[in-house]
Amino acid sequence: MTTQKLYGILLPTSLAIVAYACTYLPGLSLVGPLPIAIILAVLFRNFIYNAAKWEDGIDFSSKIILRIAIVLYGVRLNIILLLQDGLSLIGAAAIVIACTFMIVLLLAKCLKVEQSIALLLATGTAICGAAAIGAVSPIIKSNKNEIALSAALIAIVGTLFALGAPLVQHWIPLSPEQYGTWVGYSTHEIAHAALAGDYFGNESLTSAFMAKLSRVFLLFPVTIIFTWWMNRKHDGATAKASFPYFIIGFIVVSLITSVGFHVGFMNEAIQTNISSVATFLLALSMAALGLSIDLRSIKRTATKPLILLVIASICLYGLTLLLV
Repeated sequence: MTTQKLYGILLPTSLAIVAYACTYLPGLSLVGPLPIAIILAVLFRNFIYNAAKWEDGIDFSSKIILRIAIVLYGVRLNIILLLQDGLSLIGAAAIVIACTFMIVLLLAKCLKVEQSIALLLATGTAICGAAAIGAVSPIIKSNKNEIALSAALIAIVGTLFALGAPLVQHWIPLSPEQYGTWVGYSTHEIAHAALAGDYFGNESLTSAFMAKLSRVFLLFPVTIIFTWWMNRKHDGATAKASFPYFIIGFIVVSLITSVGFHVGFMNEAIQTNISSVATFLLALSMAALGLSIDLRSIKRTATKPLILLVIASICLYGLTLLLV
């Protein structure tokens, strides 16, 4: 490994560590490390130092480490438990995902948002934020600016909506279980489901995680649909979509986790530790993506995707109220 490539890995790693440190500050704990990592990286890239000569290491962090993070992310998903107790949740999650895609793509057409960004925002909003964006981006061949912009918008807007979710409880009284299911269907990231779902404690948090994980469970079939659609779109062309094989790793880790809980070699402490590693690697890869953002080149393209995401999120939160 060359020195420059090493520096390109150490820089986003350092920014991810700083992002985690920032979460201990008052208020920032509610934001989470992912959006902070992206924002820090963007500020560093545009106002402190443009580490273009370290591009190989930064590219490695934004692609390979992101895929490792997604594979490890599978530890969050206990497939056996979900299939035993959540078949109805999976059906409802499929409806949520389909409706979210329709809403986002319709808004994108009205607002004239680029298709690649619209697909990334739709996937991140419908399933599980940055992890889902990372999973589909190689299929639709998105560039680093599009991935970073979409992940940043999802992280920031998702956090604001998760913080606002408890306010709805004062206008539309829901039982703790109904409230948890609602935020599980509507929040963008798993971290957002935890943030909003903890309003009533464990009673609502359990429902929130079950509903959210039912959406995560559908990441695999969604990537298959994307691959089929892209290959059909480019039928006869030389450049076809390649299947993101790291998603199989995501499913394998999920199965190992599920079997592990069943036979006894997996427990919540181990699951939490692996999940923490996955989240850190995800923050590291988000920082690497942030280091690729040139604010001057995207300032004209960020407004419409932001408007799209806010409107789509309002529609999603409203739609999912009908499912609880």
